Amino acid sequence: MPYKSEKQRKYFNANKKKLERKGVNVDEWNRASKGKKVPKKKK
Repeated sequence: MPYKSEKQRKYFNANKKKLERKGVNVDEWNRASKGKKVPKKKK
């Protein structure tokens, strides 16, 4: 699932360990979003 915004990407990567304990695969999100243009902040 690709990120909705740049802010979300930064949050996921900053809190990677905490999110992975909850079952979120941050590396998978990074691969899905690679090369995609996302807004700085979602409205």
